[in-house]
Amino acid sequence: MIKYGVIGSGWIAEEFVKGAQTVEGMCFAAMYSRTYKKGREFAEKFGCETVYTDLEELAKSDIDAVYIASPNLLHYEQSKMMLEHGKHVLCEKPITITPDEFEELFSLAQSKNLIYTEAIMMMHSPLKDKVKNALGKIGKITTAHFDFSQLSSKYKALKNGENPNIFNPEMKTGCLRDLGIYCYYPAVEFFGIPEKISSSAGFIKTGADGYGTAVLDYPDKQITLTYSKIGQDYLGSQIFGDEGTVTIESISKLTGVKIHYSDGRTEEVTGEVDKHILMAYEAENFYKFITDFEKNKKEYFYINKMIFEVNKMMYEVKNQCRIK
Repeated sequence: MIKYGVIGSGWIAEEFVKGAQTVEGMCFAAMYSRTYKKGREFAEKFGCETVYTDLEELAKSDIDAVYIASPNLLHYEQSKMMLEHGKHVLCEKPITITPDEFEELFSLAQSKNLIYTEAIMMMHSPLKDKVKNALGKIGKITTAHFDFSQLSSKYKALKNGENPNIFNPEMKTGCLRDLGIYCYYPAVEFFGIPEKISSSAGFIKTGADGYGTAVLDYPDKQITLTYSKIGQDYLGSQIFGDEGTVTIESISKLTGVKIHYSDGRTEEVTGEVDKHILMAYEAENFYKFITDFEKNKKEYFYINKMIFEVNKMMYEVKNQCRIK
């Protein structure tokens, strides 16, 4: 039995706990929130009795692991504290703001025989391999366009003069780290590391990036990424081959994927999957890495290599676009 704690009480944490409930051996044993009332409300939804408002008390408790879903700014320091106290860590994206921070914490985890990885849906999902298989059916791929543009539920508050966390650059948020990251992962997973990245971003009044674009150049192909938190996409993403096209309704979930062959045939690759099920795959991998590392270490190291490569790319984009 792996007893885990949760840091953060937003909707994403709820979806994770829902998913983890389907994983045998995962037990939600402790909740941390800055306010006891909010922590208690969250914990009671899932039958958890232990609530902390002191992070160090959580770190010193008898839990085995922690899932971190706090604001981006806090990921590094909270992960470090948990690792230093012997807890396995599954941290929401972006796992750290810089690749140096990730390397430091990954090394710390290694030195303590602990698991430290990112809760990024596609890297833990079996749908990834289905999409990879589909790409082998459309001939020579020369171009692709990945888009994740979603009008933020907090945009109305922003327009009313408020400064929500997701649009506050002091919290290390903004569009690249919130939505753009979901475009960089499939680009690297499906096509590898590009030879060149050219990127730009648009900024809103808070100083955060509200939208952005990147062009990834490879020797034989070019991939375009677009992302926005102040506009809504309805067309999805596409990968173009000379014998067909793969369309993807949700690039973050890899759902709604179809092959459109040049002769007019279509083939469904993936349908719709509930968010908590996709997060259950994260919880399942986390459990496997902790309880049977030798059997699963190849996958663990591969995922963490991809985390590092994407982190490096996003850091380069951050610097190109002068994102805070």
